[in-house]
Amino acid sequence: MAMSASQPLRVPVGADAGRWSTFHGEKTLVVAARTVTSTVRVLECLPALLHGDARVTVVFAHDPTSAFSDGVLELLHDAGCRIIPWTQVRQAEPDLILTASENVDVPGGHCPVLVLPHGIGFQKRVPDSRGPRDRLSGVVPDSLLDSGRAWLAISHPSQEEQLLSSHPKAAGRTLLVGDPCYDELLVSAGRAEAYRQALGVPAGHRLVVLSSTWGRTSLIGQDPDLAARILAALPYDEFRVAAIVHP
Repeated sequence: MAMSASQPLRVPVGADAGRWSTFHGEKTLVVAARTVTSTVRVLECLPALLHGDARVTVVFAHDPTSAFSDGVLELLHDAGCRIIPWTQVRQAEPDLILTASENVDVPGGHCPVLVLPHGIGFQKRVPDSRGPRDRLSGVVPDSLLDSGRAWLAISHPSQEEQLLSSHPKAAGRTLLVGDPCYDELLVSAGRAEAYRQALGVPAGHRLVVLSSTWGRTSLIGQDPDLAARILAALPYDEFRVAAIVHP
């Protein structure tokens, strides 16, 4: 059963939050949570971005408008996040809105919006939820770019070149932040055995991983029986198979 929408918070960003708060942050960061995939990406990146800085108050705003919104509230509650409904974002007076979804309907105001990638970059065209056309994945609407509020995080200077060749309006609106996924791989390199144990992979066995995005042109969309065929083809006493699929 889907979890119901969150109620407005009174602390730490409510109208009378100062009356009830023990700690008062100097800055307010609102994380826009729209899909499970994009929310997971922000949750993974936040520790490295904030380093536990107590001066920053962090709340998560749930945007329920996505076709992939199921599970977002459950994810946030399980992670112990403080959640506000989307209607409270403007009242929270954020100093920064952080998201890994370019589809967030950013409320009016002047605060900057930092958009992290949640896929492999600006590589494909996807259906536009705002209309019948498609659009370049990872890029916010031109109106938000033109406002000067949006910043698109990139992992490498060459990614900016690739983006501008497809979407020139993003010129001057990129921010080089590095690749958080690569950083996690480096940090995790020495923990391979712990991951194997968590995934139930016995010593001496090989782990085969399938990764697929969503849609008819995705790996699973084009070949729904692929996982079953691989399971049938690989000896159980030598292999384990895992699938990473878009929720």
